[in-house]
Amino acid sequence: MAFFLETLFGGLMTGMLYSLVALGFVLIFKASGVFNFAQGAMVLIAALSMARFSEWIPHWLGIESLILANILAFIISGLFMWLIAIVIERWVLRYLVNQEGTTLLMATIGISYFLDGMGQIIFGSNVYSIDVGMPKDPVFILDSIFEGGVLISLEDLTAAAVSALLVAVLAIFFQYTAVGRALRAVADDHQAAQSIGIPLNRIWVVVWTVAGIVALVAGVIWGSKFGVQFTLSTAALRALPVVILGGLTSVPGAIIGGLIIGVGEKVSEVYLGPFVGGGIEIWFAYVLALVFLLFRPQGLFGEKIIDRV
Repeated sequence: MAFFLETLFGGLMTGMLYSLVALGFVLIFKASGVFNFAQGAMVLIAALSMARFSEWIPHWLGIESLILANILAFIISGLFMWLIAIVIERWVLRYLVNQEGTTLLMATIGISYFLDGMGQIIFGSNVYSIDVGMPKDPVFILDSIFEGGVLISLEDLTAAAVSALLVAVLAIFFQYTAVGRALRAVADDHQAAQSIGIPLNRIWVVVWTVAGIVALVAGVIWGSKFGVQFTLSTAALRALPVVILGGLTSVPGAIIGGLIIGVGEKVSEVYLGPFVGGGIEIWFAYVLALVFLLFRPQGLFGEKIIDRV
């Protein structure tokens, strides 16, 4: 039982990371109707900027405190993602208003390659590390219930806590702030939102910036655990099945979908892997997403779209 709980907790921690990346997809799709294929590249360039600025700032400013250097690096990286959001809105989205979904998807694929190339030019192509001081020692919990306790990583617990805090902040932002209500209005009906004076261009900058901040947090957590390299943009796309499972328009769906897939990957790999030769963790999420596309294409919490002729 203790081993099962260790597997379960490991899946939940991985699922929270998937959920963070999936949130970026959902936020942009809700506000602009654009399926942002570049979200993986946004995670990559955000992680690269954090890794490099946290390395450069102590040399530039003579700062010895790791905490202060990381805070400044995070702020600068957040501003960098905001600048990227402005560029994307003014040079891409503004000229593609009311275009077909396929056109917008192809545009985000182009943005993805552009961000990959820009990241390599500005920050280099080496493998970098991010040290934000997260504890990495394993701990044993529930030792009063199970002999020897349940092994869990403090780093995973910290990452899960940060992810949960970010989700709570986003929920409050969308529910109780004027900008959040404007975002929800745009998500419901673009034309109606424009008719009451909500500026779509500003809203799109805001939502791409928020998605960039989410990508930054995901990139910092991922980079702290696995390092920052250019395969990160591809690895982040493993969150695509999470979006399909939870629904393209549902923030809670992104969270729950990520947890389901994270747990499903770990449990199936541990308990079914020995019978099929392993490797289940690689394809499990995509098979589950395919099943949902066949039988419930709107996902668990997505809205069913009805077209009227």
